[in-house]
Amino acid sequence: MANREKNKKALLDLAKQPENCSCADCGAPDPDWASYKLGIFVCLNCSGTHRNLSDISRVKSIRLDFWDDDLVQFMKANGNKVAKDFYEKFVPVFYYRPQQDDCIYEGVLWKKGKDNGQFLKRKFVLSEQDFSLKYYKEDETKGPKAIISVKNLNATFQPQKIGHAHGLQITYCVDDHTRNLFVYHESGQEIVNWFNAIRATRFVYLKTAFPTATDSELLPWITRSFLKEGYMEKTGPLQREPFKKRWFILDAMDRKLLYFKTQLDAVELGVIFIGTENHGYSVSKCVPKGTRGNKWKCGVLMETPDRQFVFMCEQEREQNEWLEALRQVISKPMLPQDYTSKT
Repeated sequence: MANREKNKKALLDLAKQPENCSCADCGAPDPDWASYKLGIFVCLNCSGTHRNLSDISRVKSIRLDFWDDDLVQFMKANGNKVAKDFYEKFVPVFYYRPQQDDCIYEGVLWKKGKDNGQFLKRKFVLSEQDFSLKYYKEDETKGPKAIISVKNLNATFQPQKIGHAHGLQITYCVDDHTRNLFVYHESGQEIVNWFNAIRATRFVYLKTAFPTATDSELLPWITRSFLKEGYMEKTGPLQREPFKKRWFILDAMDRKLLYFKTQLDAVELGVIFIGTENHGYSVSKCVPKGTRGNKWKCGVLMETPDRQFVFMCEQEREQNEWLEALRQVISKPMLPQDYTSKT
């Protein structure tokens, strides 16, 4: 324990030296991470980039991680100035060095309007500094139309739903509701760049929020595709209300079944939390009686501790797919955070 504290103090003292007191990559003050393969001190944001360069760089927290004596000696023998003189010796003088407050990505995407359904050009700015995604209307002087936290952001390719080969669905939470943005770009490479930029920013956020989690533990949470999507008919809590056609999305990671009026709606109409069988959740085939308005005949009955939900599928194949997907979520053990997100 004494050796651990001694090495920690040595690293903290090294990080305070003038040549090491700023991030070697972006210049952010007070870096508290270090690459023990390159011998440099970096900030948390840039440490995420170094993790993706595992063949070249390996990083540790100088405050939280254990450091062997030989690694501390390596850091003493190197440092930001020594590494810069060696690795950047032939970098052209005109080469731009990324700064702390730079956005990770910005550009123009075609975005579907919330009400009129038209796709209009909007400027988007993705920032690691405040973990946000902003988009602007034509007059940027009025400020962003929306500031979206990366905390609950998800992105998934949706070419068929959006009707464009390079379509992307961006989903996030605001005021306890799920909000969808549907965007596309004429260039397939550009939309892939946006997708990867969102994933990179999400990864840095997750490393900040959960510093002790491993990369493999965080990987499924960076972005994810939905387990199942499609139309079903839904009735009300009394099961005597008329059936209405709704678009359903099953998010297995968040254990939520969301439903919308149409597949391109901006905001969900409702959300159903899905627990485990031990908590009173189950799903089965059903033939509802006394209901009105249902055109489809393949029923799905979902039991929760609070009520029964009855859905109708158009075909037996879709019924079986929904049953299998819902059972998959129900059979998955609940995580601690699932109890706090339960609605």
